[in-house]
Amino acid sequence: MKKITIVSVFLLLIIIVGMLAMHGNERDTEVTKEVTKVGLICNGSIADKGWTQSHYEGLCKSATELNLEIIYEENVPFNEECMQAIDHMIEQGCEIIICNSFDFGTYVTRAAEDNPEVIFLHATGLETRRNVSAYFGRIYQMRYLCGVVAGLQTETNSVGYVAAFPIDEVNRGINAFTLGVQSVNPEAVVNVYWSESWTDDNANAMAANRLIDEYKADVLTMHCDTTAPIDVAESRGVWAIGYNMDNSSDYPDSFLTAAVWNWEAFYTPQILECLQGKFQSGQYWEGAETGLVDLAPLTSNVKEGTQDIVNEKAGQIGDGTFDVFFGPVVDMDGNLRVNEGENMPDEMLLNAFDWYVRGVNIHEE
Repeated sequence: MKKITIVSVFLLLIIIVGMLAMHGNERDTEVTKEVTKVGLICNGSIADKGWTQSHYEGLCKSATELNLEIIYEENVPFNEECMQAIDHMIEQGCEIIICNSFDFGTYVTRAAEDNPEVIFLHATGLETRRNVSAYFGRIYQMRYLCGVVAGLQTETNSVGYVAAFPIDEVNRGINAFTLGVQSVNPEAVVNVYWSESWTDDNANAMAANRLIDEYKADVLTMHCDTTAPIDVAESRGVWAIGYNMDNSSDYPDSFLTAAVWNWEAFYTPQILECLQGKFQSGQYWEGAETGLVDLAPLTSNVKEGTQDIVNEKAGQIGDGTFDVFFGPVVDMDGNLRVNEGENMPDEMLLNAFDWYVRGVNIHEE
């Protein structure tokens, strides 16, 4: 009899827990029944085939799942017009506002202080507030894999890298890419040319052409928000590795792969928490394990055997048994920067890249 009573109580507890879970799930999904307005402040065009379009398309996927209305403004400058764009979105009823550039930071913090009821998500930002989160992804992990592809593909052992500005984010990518190149081809070098613009097609195309003409680059990659370097690669018969999005269908003769963003992997859970009243301000820096950063499928242009090597290294990154800046890491002057058996801490990865690894050649006017 006692055994029957215990079993009955146990079954009752299971039923109660199940009912509570069902009630919790119903409460959590209830928040998506009404349309929520989300604003997106863009430093570029939503059709740029790059940085801004990747944010917009990711957010649209989140919108479908969470019943969101997206209000966006394109090509917003880094001045008071940004503040006006934010104010306009708040007037239209946006409860969450996303700003996709570091340079919007001053206006994000001002707007957040003036509008404590609005939640702000700031891509590549540094500062947080009670109603502001900053976020980015470990795209350097995918840069490393792109470097592996480039190192195996090059015949001249000169790989060209069009880069906008020598800031920590860009330098981190250059170094990760070069470590990938050198891991499979120690004889290859990465020649870097600064375009000094994220979005100027002419400046980035000029940098790409110079890398081909002056440094015999037969593989090009870039860190900018325009596809101009890939246009040059396609027209001049050299290989291209993209950034931000998989644009392989537009460049059938040159495209190899790309380091890409799946922003819905961040936006969907973050916005759902906002809708549920569970928002917690923080600094987010997510890696391959979350799906936020990814490698575009290798095209048929890559050399035979490349896929197997990339798969092996991607598996090690994904399961955490390897990360890109695991020592020993030596800089271009021969100085040991990361000791053998050690890994660079995040603080240094984010804020202390004013140096370049061995194998990088920087070219300036």
